[in-house]
Amino acid sequence: MNRWNRAAAAARRAAAWLLPAGRREWVAAIWAEAYEVPPGLARLAWRAGGAWVIARQALLPRRLGRAAVFAAAAGAAAWAAWPQPTVGHAAVSQFHVIATVLLLAGLPLLSRRFFGPPSPSRAGRFLRVFCCAAVLALMPALAIVEAFANLTPAQPAYRYVFCIAQGWSNVQGCTGVPGRSTGGPAWAGEIPLILMTVAYLGVILFLTSRRSRVTRGTLAIGAGTGLLFGVVMYAVAPLGLSNDATDPWLPGSAADPLVALAWILLIGGPAATAVLATRRGRGPGGAALPRNVRIGQGIAAGVLANATAALFVSALGFSTTALMLRSPWLLHWLNHGQHLTAIAAYRYEIIAGADTNVYPLMLIWFPVIGLIMSALGAACTSLGRPAPRELTPVPATPGNQ
Repeated sequence: MNRWNRAAAAARRAAAWLLPAGRREWVAAIWAEAYEVPPGLARLAWRAGGAWVIARQALLPRRLGRAAVFAAAAGAAAWAAWPQPTVGHAAVSQFHVIATVLLLAGLPLLSRRFFGPPSPSRAGRFLRVFCCAAVLALMPALAIVEAFANLTPAQPAYRYVFCIAQGWSNVQGCTGVPGRSTGGPAWAGEIPLILMTVAYLGVILFLTSRRSRVTRGTLAIGAGTGLLFGVVMYAVAPLGLSNDATDPWLPGSAADPLVALAWILLIGGPAATAVLATRRGRGPGGAALPRNVRIGQGIAAGVLANATAALFVSALGFSTTALMLRSPWLLHWLNHGQHLTAIAAYRYEIIAGADTNVYPLMLIWFPVIGLIMSALGAACTSLGRPAPRELTPVPATPGNQ
């Protein structure tokens, strides 16, 4: 077998692997019939026609439309996030863009192969689209914020503010080439970002697949609670957790009630979600679920709630900060339309860019807190509730017929 035959066989196996299990034998039959066609252009045309039929089966019209929408959104996000040649760590940033797009395109196919088809519920479809949109929004916003936060200004007065924001006590100890940006993180910081993306996409894809057996009610409860928590957390931290973050709409102590509500939702939200999902969990036909399955439903709801909130507030927070750095009107609106000097505006921007470091911490710790609190809530609810009893059939007798 020459290399062209080996390549054709590998392409056939890859195409069959992407199709549902019921269609793989059909693909093998189409490929086997090619040897009955005379070699040369006729056989090549047969295989090209078979590849087109396989592509039509793998990408139905609705899937083709979704693929076109995803390609347009991913292309726009990649174009906005692609680093300039003068930015440092350009190769690392380019790898981040390419790897993120490939993960968004490839992981759903792998999920269908290993976890089965997605859940037919609206909540499941929403969570998948929301996760993909949040990752695409984070990609250019993170690139813009990192490029600005690491841009060493040329003016000495600006450089002093920059060095203070970077944690240096004097300008002489502050490194960096004036007028250039070191860009995003190096490889040591890029790998955790990719792993975090894989973790979020993998968990969301698994929980919204049929093989996970997470019910529609659990997905809806987790998504709803997460969106509520995300809205509250964004109102508290639209530009990170600095003291000036909520000044445009909640100056001073006016933000304290929302801060308290955010803490309640962070700690108590997953527990309450787990309790609700555990009590309302039902199988097909409304049948009661076993105790261990109900506990799993509660934990899934709590993790989904905090993970959804972390994605929501991080995507919006980074996007708001990036838009402020690119749009002077938003900067002045955030400062109540006050007249800002150039140095004051730069100070506000550089502090906001530095304060976005809290969002990756939210992406890491919110799901962990959700896992712990939901496990406690689901376990307590399950222990305090008797296991469902199965009805035993009564034997037929002449007296009860």
